[in-house]
Amino acid sequence: MEKNTNKTKIAAIFLAHLNPLTLSHEKIIDNLLQNYKVYIFPVRFIKNQTEVTTRSFPFSFEIRKQMILESFDYDKNIQVLGDYAFYSPYVKYFSPFFTPPFLKLKKKIIFNVQESAFITYTGDRVERLLLQLFGFNPIQANRQVISSTNVKNLLYRSALNSETLSQSGNLDLEWDSFVSPKVHDIIKKNWDVVERFSNTDDKTIRIFGMKFPKDGFF
Repeated sequence: MEKNTNKTKIAAIFLAHLNPLTLSHEKIIDNLLQNYKVYIFPVRFIKNQTEVTTRSFPFSFEIRKQMILESFDYDKNIQVLGDYAFYSPYVKYFSPFFTPPFLKLKKKIIFNVQESAFITYTGDRVERLLLQLFGFNPIQANRQVISSTNVKNLLYRSALNSETLSQSGNLDLEWDSFVSPKVHDIIKKNWDVVERFSNTDDKTIRIFGMKFPKDGFF
């Protein structure tokens, strides 16, 4: 990660799914905190004024916000905001040639940044190109080893095999090795969410490196 040598405090914008927050995400945020005030925007998908949750996006914004704030003990240099929100139909953000809704989304995001300058973080090469195109000043970064997708898969396996695993004494299927203790507790308190999506199909669309729910895309 690039070192900020400017004495003026600038901001880091972290746009991500964080569904759930993993130890890799926490490492990214820890590194950003060394140089920046960090604005975290967990992505939301809205249809009919309601957040869409699916197998790929099981935990609501409020749950993910709780994961971040509790994991970092409500650090004053971290703000978790809900303005990274796509409103159905999501296709309008990409056709044709990135329409005004995408530019409006950018304005809503940077409106929250109090500092005079900012950078953005993403580990995805395609997303970094998009962020550069829209003037988000992305920094060079590598994708972390522990992905939310892997953790979700372990969560769903744990939920589907709870009876067998409880007998073997290995109920968590090691998913708890990839999240912090505080995130572990939050997931356990919201285990009904995991159970609800554990046996459903993954209905998502990937466009320009970004995943969207099929429900509400058109």
